[in-house]
Amino acid sequence: MSTGLVGKVYQDGEVIVRQGEAGKCMYVIVSGKAEVLDQEGGKEVRLAVLGPRDSFGELAVFDRERRSATVRAMGQVRTIIIDEKTFEKSVVEQPWLAFRVLEKMSRRIRELDREVVELKRVAKRPARARKTKT
Repeated sequence: MSTGLVGKVYQDGEVIVRQGEAGKCMYVIVSGKAEVLDQEGGKEVRLAVLGPRDSFGELAVFDRERRSATVRAMGQVRTIIIDEKTFEKSVVEQPWLAFRVLEKMSRRIRELDREVVELKRVAKRPARARKTKT
């Protein structure tokens, strides 16, 4: 593999990225599954389960912010780790890669938009109506 493109195997339960850590690379799952977790107040909430060909950590390549979630291996997981420079070079050589990443980010934004709309709708209901629904 070239510099900046590294393969790594994670074992069951091993944390691949931890929420709040600084991020400088993205990951592509080659085989296995990983769960995406939000950790708040000592509790974990599963946000998603990722499998082969799924990627995560793309935001770190663009904005260098802290990780927004924890990703943990579910069984053995093989990944490819792509740093910022390798990603930039890959996009120049293979523009479809940028389109794929943007497509995935777009889907995530649409999903988040739907969730925000639903939360606003629930919040506008009278308290009595919310209690009977749950």
